[in-house]
Amino acid sequence: MRPYESFIGQPIRSLQTMLRVIAQDDNSYQTLIPDGIYGPETTAAVSIFQRKHGLPITGVTDLATWELIVSVYTLALVRVGAAQPIHAQMNPGQVIRKGERNANLNLAHAMLTILSEVYKSVAQPGQAGLMDEATADSIASFQGLSGLPMTGNLDKNTWQHLALQYPLAANLHCNLPK
Repeated sequence: MRPYESFIGQPIRSLQTMLRVIAQDDNSYQTLIPDGIYGPETTAAVSIFQRKHGLPITGVTDLATWELIVSVYTLALVRVGAAQPIHAQMNPGQVIRKGERNANLNLAHAMLTILSEVYKSVAQPGQAGLMDEATADSIASFQGLSGLPMTGNLDKNTWQHLALQYPLAANLHCNLPK
């Protein structure tokens, strides 16, 4: 998806892009290729939208049609777009050691659980939110797999490697036989 700024001053292309996203969300709409030309394909797509939403079927994008398209597009964009990523960060110099509790350990635990199921050399973590012995062992085995010093502590460098490895492992995990 192109950045919002690239559509400023291009209302027809913006309209076509919104109708395209709506069609990706609901295949009963006509799919458009945003070309910036209000031609027969755009007229047909607008007419279909108007028919489905009880508006006068003119094929012309009046204010009422535009506002409803924007509203439907906003909802469709959430459903067809990628989920919002979480950007959890560790404080500079922060190290979570055995016996400590930390909210980031909940996320690390979830990532380590998937990593341990995909990469059998990573130990299964322990209790979420607590750096217990099992979680420290899991982190140490992950560190070894990643070529990091096997401290068993969760530091910024280990966090970075977890964040980089997790997406691949999560996709592989989805395809593992049950």
